[in-house]
Amino acid sequence: MTIKNSKAVTTTKPVWFITGCSTGFGRELAKHVSELGYPTVVTARNPADVKDLANMGDVLVLKLDVTDQAQVDAAIKAAQQKFGGIDVLVNNAGIGYFAAVEESEEKEVRRMFEINVFGLSRMIQAVLPGMRQRRKGCIVNLSSIGGLCGFPALAFYNATKFAVEGLSEALWQEVEPLGIKVMLVEPSGFRTDWAGRSANESKRRIEDYAKTAGEWRSEIRADSGQQPGDPVRAAQAIVKAVESPYPPHRLLLGNNAYEGATAKLAALGKEFKAWEAVSRGADFPKETPALAA
Repeated sequence: MTIKNSKAVTTTKPVWFITGCSTGFGRELAKHVSELGYPTVVTARNPADVKDLANMGDVLVLKLDVTDQAQVDAAIKAAQQKFGGIDVLVNNAGIGYFAAVEESEEKEVRRMFEINVFGLSRMIQAVLPGMRQRRKGCIVNLSSIGGLCGFPALAFYNATKFAVEGLSEALWQEVEPLGIKVMLVEPSGFRTDWAGRSANESKRRIEDYAKTAGEWRSEIRADSGQQPGDPVRAAQAIVKAVESPYPPHRLLLGNNAYEGATAKLAALGKEFKAWEAVSRGADFPKETPALAA
């Protein structure tokens, strides 16, 4: 993309727009792309949380709550006015929630869906007109290994990420013929503060779930800050994938993500095969061609 300032055309570097830059993947990715010299739109619900990033290069810091349509529209407009357009949208903003299904509070679940699913879709709908007009762009949706595999205590979080996966699969079939790429990022445990700052949990506890959802919730909380995944390396991997001539539709991040995803595929294949006859038998029988006279 050609970037203009008050003097002249100065660069053709891609413009990155990243949501949820206060912590974790969003912050590390914003730092990395700005260090590469790319024009970067850094967003957060509280811009004070990212003020240290404002002086890292050609950076525009904006206030953005993805649940607020007016803020979404204003942020996209400001980015386009400053940089001329958006080449890469990274939908990173998201929260978690710990509870067994029966323990879950509808208000908290709806809030999580509003951010993780509807906030993401708002951003996509806001950038697509410009990308369609230019016939290029890349949309990066932060999912999770939890978008492929379900875990106790994370059922509704899993549901938001499964929704992002389904939306993204359909989206890339719609927009790739227009020159727009779509990529899902599916990390396992990384040393962000997702399990601390960004994930609430139900106040309700049911003893029958203590050994399943309860133990899993406690394990995730205890592991916070000790996860094997490195957010800096994750940021580098995301940029490498985006800049590849053939970006993957799904980018697994972390050994646990890779092992979990491949184990899930194997388990699905085994079960599908075991029930193949029943599955195939649910169609109307095929008509037998009439024998020639």
